Amino acid sequence: MATQKFLGRGKLVKRLTAQVGSEGLAMSLLKKRGDMTSGGKLTAQGKKRDAMTAGERAKDRAAKAENRNPADFKYDPKTNRATLKGR
Repeated sequence: MATQKFLGRGKLVKRLTAQVGSEGLAMSLLKKRGDMTSGGKLTAQGKKRDAMTAGERAKDRAAKAENRNPADFKYDPKTNRATLKGR
C-alpha cells in the first residue's frame, strides 16, 4: 500500500494524495473540510492535523464518532482504522 510510507507527522497532504491518487483531489478535500485555505496553505486546524501521525488522526476520528477518548482505541496501520481496545 502506497500510504504505508506516509504514517508520520507532517505527512497529511502526501498521505491523502496517495490514498485518493491525485494531489489536486487531496487538496480539494482538505479545502472542503477546512484544513487548507483556497490558496493551498494549511489552516490552524490543518496544521494541527498535520502535526499528528496517521494513527493519531485515525484514533481522533474514531473517538469523535464514538464520543470517547482517543486512548480507548488501537490503530491498525494496514487498514488506517482505529478500533476500540478489546474488540
